[in-house]
Formats: sequence, C-alpha cells, structure tokens
Amino acid sequence: MTDSLTALAEEQRRRCADELEAHFHGQTWLREAFLAVPREHFVPDRVWWPQRGADGRYPLMDRSRRPRQWLKAAYRPGAPLITQIDDGAVLPEAPASSDAFTSSISCARVVVTMLRHLDPQPGETILEIGAGTGYNTALLCHRLGDQAVTSIEVDAGLAATAAHHLKCLGLHPRLVTGDGTEGHAARAPYDRLLSTACVQRVPTAWTQQVRAGGRLLTPLTTPLGTDALLTLTADGAGGATGRLLTAVNFMLLRSQRERQLWKELGWPRLADFHVRIDHDGQHIGVPPP
Repeated sequence: MTDSLTALAEEQRRRCADELEAHFHGQTWLREAFLAVPREHFVPDRVWWPQRGADGRYPLMDRSRRPRQWLKAAYRPGAPLITQIDDGAVLPEAPASSDAFTSSISCARVVVTMLRHLDPQPGETILEIGAGTGYNTALLCHRLGDQAVTSIEVDAGLAATAAHHLKCLGLHPRLVTGDGTEGHAARAPYDRLLSTACVQRVPTAWTQQVRAGGRLLTPLTTPLGTDALLTLTADGAGGATGRLLTAVNFMLLRSQRERQLWKELGWPRLADFHVRIDHDGQHIGVPPP
C-alpha cells in the first residue's frame, strides 16, 4: 500500500471509530483494539458491495482499480462486504447477480456491538465459530493474546486465507478447519464462545464446552423477519439461559442451512403470547420458559 493510501486507511479507521463511539459503550479496550487492528488488511482485494446497483447486480469493489473506493468501503460503519457467493462458485471477477452470500466481513458496527456484549476479560479463553477473513479473530487476539483464542472455520480456503492474514500481523491463534457445530473439545472448557454465523438451533456442543457462568453470543434466526443477537450464560452441565439483545442479519451456519419449523426450534405460537393493557399502554410477551 502506498504512503498516501496508508495515511488514508489510518484516517478512515479513526473516523470510523469516532462514528462508532456510542457503540464502544465506554469499553476502552475495544476502541484501542479497533484502532490497532487494520481492518483493510483483512478485506480481500475484490469484494461485492451488499446492495444492488442500478443494473440490478451487486457491484464489485476492486482494490487494484479503485483503491480509494475499496478502502472507504472497508470503513463504512454499517456496510458488510461480501467475500464469497454460493460457497465460492461465483468468482470475484465482475458484479454479481446472485444473492447467495455465504461469507462476508461483517460491518464494523456489528463487530463492535458483538464484542461489547461478549465482553472478554484478560486471562480468559475463547472459542470463535467462523474465522472468516480473520478480522474478528485479530481483535480477540489483541484483547486476550494469541494462545487464548481458538477459531474454527468450515471452509478450508477461507481458513487458509485467515491464517495468512493473521500471520502477517504476527498473530498465531489456534485455527481449526471443521464444522463449527461440534465446537473444539480439545481446549474446552472456554470462558466465552462467539459465533459469527447464524444458527437456527444452538448446538449442544457449544453449551457443553463453556464453563459454568461463561458467556455465549450468537446470531439466532427468528420468525420476526430478522435475525437476533442471542446471549446465553452456561450452567456448566450442558445447558444455558439467556435473552435476545438486538436485531442483526447474518449468514446461516453451513450445517444448519436446511430450514426447520419454528415450533421444532422452541419458538412460541401466537396463542402463547399474552397481552396486557393498562394506564402505561399495551404490553405483549410470553411467560419465561
């Protein structure tokens, strides 16, 4: 990268951090990690913009042709960048018609929000499901140190690229290629577990591999027209309880792409909702499980 682009990258990183100030929620370590880890280092040279252009296709951001546009896209706070379509069947050579997105580098706002809720503490260990480009992994390494981080990626090509990106920055977490639903029992129990892929059902292995009182954070599909960020506290006996935090949109874990019925996933029926109207207004909910 030329000196001018390096300077632009640093400027964009600071500007993005300033725009995300409220999302850091006073967690100094998170802002420091965001400023220390170069997000652009983990963005492939060619990525797709996540919104269709006037021609109905997803524009291709090409670092070699328009490096400043590519760099600014990397630091748009609310913009994810698509790094893979249809498990790699669509090559990053031109704008794409297919919306079968299968991997991305999540937008900076969501990355920061998830790490804030995860709240990893020095001395803890973490299992990350979905290494992707390695960006999120690098932020975790900055907080906890390489040896405390284990990351699983199902796609061997993506795993190799993530390993290369991390190694270039002198980072050497434990990277595993495999099905994330199985976790990684060899280094369990973990203090925290973070999934960067959405699930329909939280895998049993995840709750089994987190210590009692440990935290799990994952996107979860919902029947509400959006995914939701789910936080859970493990009980140390293979169970966990928690709540939904905020709406998000993520790609499904590969082994859970086949859609299941909501009733099979534990979601309430319409008849399970209770409605109360009083002087404070209307209140709708379901009794705790």
